[in-house]
Amino acid sequence: MTTKSLGNPFDGDQSLIHAKTCGCPECKPGQEMPSVSLNLQQSSSQGAIVSEGALDSEAMMDRAIESAVVRSVFGHNDHSRRSFMKMMGAGTAAALLSSVFPMEKAKAAVKESLGKLEKTKLNVGFVPITCATPIIMAHPMGFYERYGLDVTVTKTAGWAVARDKSLAGEYDASHMLTPMPLAMTMGAGSTPEPFIMPAVENINGQAIVLHVDHKDKRDPKQWKGFKFGVPFEYSMHNFLLRYYLAENGIDPDKDVQIRVVPPPEMVANLRAGNLDGYLSPDPFNQRAVWEKVGFIHMLTKDIWEGHPCCAFACSQQFATQNPNTYGALLRAIIDATQYSNNPDNRKEISEAIAPKNYLNQPVPVIQQVLTGYYADGLGEVQNVPDRIDFDPFPWHSMGVWILTQMKRWGYIEGDVDYKGIAEQVYLAGETGRIMEELGYTAPDKTYKTHTIMGKTFDPDSAEEYASSFAIGRV
Repeated sequence: MTTKSLGNPFDGDQSLIHAKTCGCPECKPGQEMPSVSLNLQQSSSQGAIVSEGALDSEAMMDRAIESAVVRSVFGHNDHSRRSFMKMMGAGTAAALLSSVFPMEKAKAAVKESLGKLEKTKLNVGFVPITCATPIIMAHPMGFYERYGLDVTVTKTAGWAVARDKSLAGEYDASHMLTPMPLAMTMGAGSTPEPFIMPAVENINGQAIVLHVDHKDKRDPKQWKGFKFGVPFEYSMHNFLLRYYLAENGIDPDKDVQIRVVPPPEMVANLRAGNLDGYLSPDPFNQRAVWEKVGFIHMLTKDIWEGHPCCAFACSQQFATQNPNTYGALLRAIIDATQYSNNPDNRKEISEAIAPKNYLNQPVPVIQQVLTGYYADGLGEVQNVPDRIDFDPFPWHSMGVWILTQMKRWGYIEGDVDYKGIAEQVYLAGETGRIMEELGYTAPDKTYKTHTIMGKTFDPDSAEEYASSFAIGRV
């Protein structure tokens, strides 16, 4: 496998970001990947060239640290890096950096802190949606290589495929919906297998979209008989849509149809009339507006401000067998999530994740989602900076809420150890510790109350909450 983001950071002609104009083999199949220099010393004095296949894990780590340092010097702005390298020349630039930065000491310190990686080549799955932004952009923008990892991010058609490939061990880790590792651990919808979720990818970031023919039906009470799409049964999309419908007196199992539709197929099904609407991840909400077939009825942040959506997860077995690799991967994800959290980085990220090997979407569509400055399909332009946001902390109380909805709608039955399961799967304590180690601020608790459509959810009263609704299956 070739890894563009592990290329020579001193080469001004080589892009380290898969932007729209990138000409690398991953973006333009049929071309060969150029060979890359091994490390800073060789770049500046020896001029040695090695192929990707010649790199062992030690050499990959060395080159990853060099690349991370260079990227940091230029604030992860690849345009500035390339312009500087072309002006100064690779050798001069490498020598200049060596004179002011103790590169060899940095390499030794990083290796000591991480421990020897059990695996360096990893396969991480993702579904092409903006909720996966940190997992995706960590590849072209070098966050995996910062920790010595050679990660292939593999585009996946939908969540059933992501689940099955994860259970089969084809993916070392994967982008998942926050309910999925809970369901997989319990054996709901699949063979039971302990999975862990150490990081939330995004909060907010979803919307209810209706067909343009329904602009006169903004009251959910008018939706009886509608056909709605959600990306997966064990998804926040399904549970938030059900919650919203039920709060408006619509029984989601009797008054409407809810179908599982892979996100990339949402817009086509809306256009064809197979769906009246959907609660979907972006960019497919904004894409419906872009193609003038749908409008945004409501952002899900207006149902639950700060709700979790997607996550980074892996099997307990992978983390146990590869503790150093798992730790490096988690640090890369937390770093990338925090970088995505900064609104100043959103336009740059939009360009990095737009190409066909990632989201395969127009940059303006992605920018409208990530910046929150968007057309709503109703003739207005909205400015909602936190339409989507990024926070890696996996609150145990969020896991408990999800379990109450699984119980409410009959996805799980019998007695449920709400807190026990949430704490087994959502590794809030571990994530908080690593966030602090990396210089980020983490909450000092793992449970809190949440407000959903004006009602307070107390995780200490989970069973009573699950059975408190007029519409449900409990």
